[in-house]
Amino acid sequence: MRYFDYSKLKNRKWPKEVVDYVGLIHEYKGRQQLYLQKKIEELDKLVELAKRQSTEASNDIEGIRTTNSRLIKLMNDKTTPKNRTEKEILGYRYALNLVHDSFEYILVKSNSILQIHKEMYRFMDVTFGGSFKNTPNEIDAINEDGRKEVIFKPLEPFETPIAIESLCKEYNKAIGEYGIDPLLVIPVFVHDFLCIHPFNDGNGRMSRLLTTLLLYKSGFL
Repeated sequence: MRYFDYSKLKNRKWPKEVVDYVGLIHEYKGRQQLYLQKKIEELDKLVELAKRQSTEASNDIEGIRTTNSRLIKLMNDKTTPKNRTEKEILGYRYALNLVHDSFEYILVKSNSILQIHKEMYRFMDVTFGGSFKNTPNEIDAINEDGRKEVIFKPLEPFETPIAIESLCKEYNKAIGEYGIDPLLVIPVFVHDFLCIHPFNDGNGRMSRLLTTLLLYKSGFL
């Protein structure tokens, strides 16, 4: 998790099912320009719907929920958040808008990841928004007898900044220097990001925002 070598992905043998899906996605990527030119209004509506659904689903995974009517108002700037939950939802919406509107200019590096995380917590009265974790975190489960079991222990806080910087550099190498298909690199990058677990809070939501960002930057709009 501290050092990454994505060059090995170039010569890896992938299951036929994976190869077929990658080919199919590229086929539809080739068609998307037609829709971008001739179906602008329909696409704009679909984009707004997708952003709302993404905001709802990504937060729902973390147990962050509000009513559908409140969600629609928050997404359309028709109301202000009335509690912590809605502040988190609105923050995610702003972070998603940042990715959607500015992906061409967002570089894959540590500062960009911190900026997106800060945007996600812009409405929260917390100090950790836009900063890497300052306390150790671990993935736990509670057994039937009530005992806590450590499922996975990510990197320590002092190791995190270097690991994220190394991860970003290797991703950029894989896409540029190694010439590996981004559809194969992106999920590996996101997996490694989650293994580092670089933030005190919001790692899962950040992983989904980064997935969107990297797909956009690779032309999968």
